[in-house]
Amino acid sequence: MIFSTLEHILTHISFSIVSIVITIRLINLLVTELLKLSDLSEKGIVTTFLCLTGVLGTRWISSGHFPLSDLYESLIFLSWSFSFIHIVSYFQKNKNLNAITAASTIFTQGFATSGIVTELQKSGILVPALQSEWLIMHVSMMILSYAALLCGSLLSVAFLVFTFRNKRTWFFKLIESFSFDEIQYRSERRNILEKTSFFSGTNYYKAQLIQQLDFWSYRVISLGFIFLTIGILSGAVWANEAWGSYWSWDPKEIWAFITWIIFAIYLHTRTNKNFPGANSALVATLGFLIIWICYFGVNLLGIGLHSYGSFTLTSS
Repeated sequence: MIFSTLEHILTHISFSIVSIVITIRLINLLVTELLKLSDLSEKGIVTTFLCLTGVLGTRWISSGHFPLSDLYESLIFLSWSFSFIHIVSYFQKNKNLNAITAASTIFTQGFATSGIVTELQKSGILVPALQSEWLIMHVSMMILSYAALLCGSLLSVAFLVFTFRNKRTWFFKLIESFSFDEIQYRSERRNILEKTSFFSGTNYYKAQLIQQLDFWSYRVISLGFIFLTIGILSGAVWANEAWGSYWSWDPKEIWAFITWIIFAIYLHTRTNKNFPGANSALVATLGFLIIWICYFGVNLLGIGLHSYGSFTLTSS
């Protein structure tokens, strides 16, 4: 009773804090950024991380197993992963990634504390297939990979938005410059070139932002790909112990493999000089959708060896 009450309090405190953090960030977008509010939002995410760590620890003690056995626990761990990535990116001074991780944390926290998964918030006894030491290794690696790949994919989406937006602005400015007559064009040639140049003040800032988005999306996705590879391999070993086969072509296994292929293609196009950065970003955008199908969509069907009654057990 004490553990469940403590877990309930910590869960709602973390959700309330991250909600305040999002509100502060929205204020900073509408108004000139205030240093005190910015520092307060970062401290809020750290507090959220500590609260979620407390939720996982409390649930681990009360249930007697690592809290990754159902949808609710995996969502809490996913929120914890987002907040952990946020803290790491804060020390790396990456504000773009911070905005994504904060929004992702409130999304997963909101869903975890909603009435949709209320029945799953009570921990139960694990089925025999999940009573294994591989539970921590496999599921934690998969959830961490989802968090990293989702963040990296969202950075790629932002990269596409700013890239095409920048090109469109440059194009229309260029068309507008040619609408002047010949005399005006010659007399104001220098002024027009400054306005239409990609490397003018505002456009130079956009170029730097695009490069940062591309750089960090590649780094975060690379890290997530490593976690995903470890998760799939450890899952294969666990499957051999539990079901007598390393690979059973289960729907969850198939979609995990598709996810791995998609991001392997991303890494290939990202490192291949013959492909522009937009091509790899498009692949990562597709990967964003594939991850949600693998993590959440497959469990809606409630079929396969990983279903265990749909949402009642692990959704790695």
